[in-house]
Amino acid sequence: WDNADFSRGVGTTFYQEFSTLNTAKTPFVRDVEAKVRRYLKSSYSAAWTLKITWEKAPAYAAQTDTRRTNTYQAVLTTDGFRSYVLMLYQEGGMRWDYTRLPTTNVLIGYT
Repeated sequence: WDNADFSRGVGTTFYQEFSTLNTAKTPFVRDVEAKVRRYLKSSYSAAWTLKITWEKAPAYAAQTDTRRTNTYQAVLTTDGFRSYVLMLYQEGGMRWDYTRLPTTNVLIGYT
């Protein structure tokens, strides 16, 4: 995990909420449900989903390099009883210069 820095006007963050209790499910929500079912081998039907996207986010401190950006998402979803988060990263992995961090044993995601 590292800090994104939007202070130089590079990159953006946006979100989209999907309330699916009484409405038809979008292809995105159906895809999220399929991922939860596949990875957890359980039945799952989303009642609510939130997609947060950090697009072209530069690393902190942005004044040193705004060319090496990352795009990633966090998808929160619940059926009202169980909740999950999917962490999705751009193809090609981390583009920030991790050698400039205080520790260089970094990984994308969590353990």
